[in-house]
Amino acid sequence: MIRKCSVTLNGHRTSFSLEEEFHAELRAIAAERGLSLAGLIAEVDEGRDEGDNLSSALRVYVLRAVRNRAGPPPAGD
Repeated sequence: MIRKCSVTLNGHRTSFSLEEEFHAELRAIAAERGLSLAGLIAEVDEGRDEGDNLSSALRVYVLRAVRNRAGPPPAGD
């Protein structure tokens, strides 16, 4: 199920929509890094290209974090 969320970034209110699994992983990443969820979202927001959608940027961030945790794929795959 997709969850719509609102957050204040740089003094303005914005929203994003994420599936619950992505939202849960984003919260876990924030906790691992000792950041608030809003702080992590602000980091992702600041690092994305101007034309990129925030929801998409958050999904890609989570995917990259999960891949980095998993390490390289086994040889031959």
